[in-house]
Parts: sequence; structure tokens; C-alpha cells
Amino acid sequence: MAFCADCVKGFKHEGTAEGQWEEIGGIKSYVSVPPDGEYAKDTVILYLADVFGPQLINAQLLADDFAKNGYKVVAPDYFNGDPAPEDAFNPGSTFDIMKWFGNHGTDQTRPPLDKVLAALKEQGITKIGATGYCFGARYVFDLAFENITNVSVVSHPTFIKAPEDLEKYLEVSKAPLLINSCTFDERFPHESQAIADQVLGDGKFAPGYKREYFEGCTHGFAVRGDLTDPKVKAGKEGAFRSAVTWFKTKL
Repeated sequence: MAFCADCVKGFKHEGTAEGQWEEIGGIKSYVSVPPDGEYAKDTVILYLADVFGPQLINAQLLADDFAKNGYKVVAPDYFNGDPAPEDAFNPGSTFDIMKWFGNHGTDQTRPPLDKVLAALKEQGITKIGATGYCFGARYVFDLAFENITNVSVVSHPTFIKAPEDLEKYLEVSKAPLLINSCTFDERFPHESQAIADQVLGDGKFAPGYKREYFEGCTHGFAVRGDLTDPKVKAGKEGAFRSAVTWFKTKL
């Protein structure tokens, strides 16, 4: 498993979070619901954050935006209160992502996620749409492999092996899959993007497959991009819009 430099680069976005922190299955989670309180009570969007966790305002604002489109959104802190620090964005930061990852592998991060999922099931949730960014995309795939979730969206995914994970998705998952990809992405480069299309495209994956491509954008654009750059801003907004449309159509 490896990260790239862009996994810990980014820009903090401006805004005020509208959701709240709750304990779900004993796990601290950022939860956002539509302002009017109207949403399907059996459905949740599971927001699986990048290494900065749901503590980053960018993630909270995105969760709030999904909520404004009619969904209850749950963003678990599956990093156990220890996400990558926001100051990793700063030039000269000495944050060591691989050292951090040594304490945030599957053994540490999957159990809290499973606790949240079990609690949601107990609450009567029967439909789950999962959206994962970078690190979170790995779990979108894993949950889809186990058919725990019903619809999948990944944006600039990390830790996805091509073709192995894509072929497994074709073989075992029933969850329609949307991939938001971009021009500059060491973790999911053009070669992997092409393989995804070859394996899942042209109707090969019956539940549904689509890949969006955002020109001029770099890994991390959908959540940590520089919004003063018109291409990046358009990419972030486009990736969000494609995700909402996918959920509206498939979930």
C-alpha cells in the first residue's frame, strides 16, 4: 500500500458546518440531515473520508451538501480520533503519512466502521449509498464486495488495484459504481482508468457503471482542491453533482 504526495496536499475550504457529532455504535460520527427534516428514514449516505477524516471542514461541508440533496449522511471517524493533521497542508510540514498509516491500517480502521454499520442496521437502515475519497474509496470497494452497501461512488481512489479489484467488483458486487477520475492521479492513473472502463464498461457490469473524468484536476480535487482555480472548482462541483445524480438514480 502506498500514498502519493497529493494524498496530503490540499486547501482548507471556507464555510460553516451545519451537521453535528453523534455517537453511532460507540463511534464518533459527523451526521448531517436535510434542513427540512424530510428524507427517507431507511436510507443513509455513508461518507468515507480521506486521511484528514470527517474532522476536516471540507468533509463536513460536503456531507452537508449531500444532506441538502435529501439524504441523511453519516461520516464515521474511522481513524479513531487521530486523522492526518490539517497542518499537513502547510509548506514545510514534517507530517509522515507512512508512519501515520502504520497505526491506521485495516485492523484499526475497519472495526469502527463495522460498529457504525451494525448500529445503522439496528436503526432500520436498509439502503446505504457509500461515497469514498482517496483512502475511503478502498472501503467503498470492500463494502461493495461484501454487498453491505447498495450504491458506490469513489473519487480519486487510493489502494485500488487494477485490474484485480475491478475484476472482483464485476464478479461479486451488486452495487452500481461511479468513479470520479482526473488528469493527474498517481494513485489511479490513466492506465487504471482505462482498465476500469474495459472491465466494467459497455454494459459488462449489469448493475451499472460510469466513470467521470475531470480535465486539469489532480488527486484530491473533489474534497481538497484549490477553489481559486476554475478547472479545479468545476471539477469539485462536477464530481459532487455526478455523485448526487448517481445516488438519485441508483439508490
